[in-house]
Amino acid sequence: MILAQITDPHIKEDRKLAYGLVDTAAYLERTVEHLNAFAPEIQAVMVTGDLTDRGDPEEYAAIHPILSKLRMPFYVLPGNHDDRGNLVRAFCDHEYLSDVTEFVQYVLEEFPIRLIGLDSAVTGEPYGYLCPDRLAWLDHCLSEDPRKPAMLFLHHPPFETGIGHMDVQSLQNPDDLFDVLARHPQVRHVACGHVHRAIETCINGVALSTAPNAAHSVTLDLSPGGSSSFTMDPPAVRIFRIDGNCNVITHLSFIGRFDGPHPFYAADGSLVD
Repeated sequence: MILAQITDPHIKEDRKLAYGLVDTAAYLERTVEHLNAFAPEIQAVMVTGDLTDRGDPEEYAAIHPILSKLRMPFYVLPGNHDDRGNLVRAFCDHEYLSDVTEFVQYVLEEFPIRLIGLDSAVTGEPYGYLCPDRLAWLDHCLSEDPRKPAMLFLHHPPFETGIGHMDVQSLQNPDDLFDVLARHPQVRHVACGHVHRAIETCINGVALSTAPNAAHSVTLDLSPGGSSSFTMDPPAVRIFRIDGNCNVITHLSFIGRFDGPHPFYAADGSLVD
């Protein structure tokens, strides 16, 4: 199975530029085209939050037709820039959201690996938090089918990245999440967004990652007190390959035109020199 992750599109009303500079709608359109052309075919796309910049209905009206051009199913989660009510209303045509009540979270059972979307957003705050109700929901979901491997998706990463101004707005109670995961070793990977950078780590035997942004990136500044800023790194998306044993292998796919591919070997089988 091939799975893709889009995160933090930050779409604004009427294609307004983010920070007066970034055409986020155009970048998202290129991302959709890139994923549609990817070979082999991608089976599903997870969109892990900050679909919009302010959570306004007009912004969801702008992003819906762009994402709807994806040729494969896609599944949305809220981030700190989203409004749950407006998000659910905008994507009311998505059946997996039909049972959503207070939190936007769900389990997708139709794939070889269970895909679990977990809502880490806190209304009005940039940081994430998993209240007892959300943790209990996750624990119950994982207990329902302990033998089937699972992947977990949420917006806020439950680990420090070293980028200080982002770490203060990460998941505020990561230990509570890891306590749940310790009871459910079938979780093969935890995939997050929020940081606008590709990051990978392993904590307590659990593999975790954040996806890059397909538009602007948070500056890679690991110095104490580093400034809050962004750079226009090459846009990319996270690609997951799930093999026959449900092992999760992660890749980055860069969006744009690059020289190549060039062969390593000539027609006679010799290495090109």
